Amino acid sequence: MVSILPLVLTDATAHMRGKKLVGPVSLTLSPKGFTMVIGPNGAGKTTLLRLMHGLQRCTKGQVEWAVPAAQARDRQGFVFQSPIMMRRNVADSLAYPLRLRGMSKAEAQEKVAKCAGNFGLSDLLENVAPLLSGGEKQKLSLARALITEPEILFLDEPCANLDGRATREIEHILQQVQARGTRLVMSTHDMGQARRLAQDVIFLMQGKVHEHAAAESFFSAPTTAEAKAFINGDIVE
Repeated sequence: MVSILPLVLTDATAHMRGKKLVGPVSLTLSPKGFTMVIGPNGAGKTTLLRLMHGLQRCTKGQVEWAVPAAQARDRQGFVFQSPIMMRRNVADSLAYPLRLRGMSKAEAQEKVAKCAGNFGLSDLLENVAPLLSGGEKQKLSLARALITEPEILFLDEPCANLDGRATREIEHILQQVQARGTRLVMSTHDMGQARRLAQDVIFLMQGKVHEHAAAESFFSAPTTAEAKAFINGDIVE
């Protein structure tokens, strides 16, 4: 199967009600890796992820996959900061995207059981999804996004509302997922998390990419004064 990556943004810009949210942004996401998108509040992190994924319309410039957009759409996923729960149990929530793709009920049930085991959800399959804890909801959200085996997954601050234990569990899952070959692009406000997980970093300010570099070089020797200040915990705007 031909890869949908790289993803290439060329002067990509997003507006809403006449206001520029992001852009112009030009960058390339390679087929492999774990990209962390960081920057101050209001920098445009969420909008950039939505622009890449296709949830946000590109008003100027281009967002291009290595295959036609319709093919790319079916091979990517998105996890929101606040998990969106369906009013059904965990098993049915996991089976839903599989059934939408035409998988038989028996095949879906088999895949749900395996996926639930990988995410520590086996004992919760009959539980009603909206009544789960915050950490359980985010694990379910991740599992539901990954059960279709997307080539790339976008995550918008998935640990922002979780405690330390739940965050550690989610990070462990993400590292395993990336090691198995899924391309990850994730926004975070947590510099410790960015240092733990990132292989490369996109630093955003005022809707523009100030730096895009390998994580090691970015954190040890940022090339802009704004990035250096942000890493040091100073207020940048």
